[in-house]
Amino acid sequence: MQDRELSKEEVAQLTDADWRARLSDEEYRVLREKGTERAFAGDYTDTEDKGIYRCKGCGAKLFMSDNKFHSGCGWPSFDKTVFEGAIDEHLDTSHGMRRIEVTCSNCDAHLGHVFPDGPQDTTGMRYCINSIALDLEPSSDD
Repeated sequence: MQDRELSKEEVAQLTDADWRARLSDEEYRVLREKGTERAFAGDYTDTEDKGIYRCKGCGAKLFMSDNKFHSGCGWPSFDKTVFEGAIDEHLDTSHGMRRIEVTCSNCDAHLGHVFPDGPQDTTGMRYCINSIALDLEPSSDD
């Protein structure tokens, strides 16, 4: 986990070499090159630990564990972000599909995609996020 959240100004100063030094090869492939980890392979797919999920790239707060649910899709799923503006959405037409990509609004790291097939008793949204794009900061509550 990052020691602290980077500011937008600090992120803007990072070069490609800096990102490669900060991230593992696989993290770089997903976060900076818009890759995807294998389904059901990520550390957070099935975890029920409590806390705040932060961006692996910059440490920004993205999701609360209370908004995580088991969708069966193979990646961690959340029904909403920690606050409005935590992520940015972009149309993604790669691989012959039409999807909405989600990126960290602080560092522009690729996180995954959002779909309108989440729990209908909450937001109805499913933020399908690569585990490798996240760090879980455990809750201090017991």
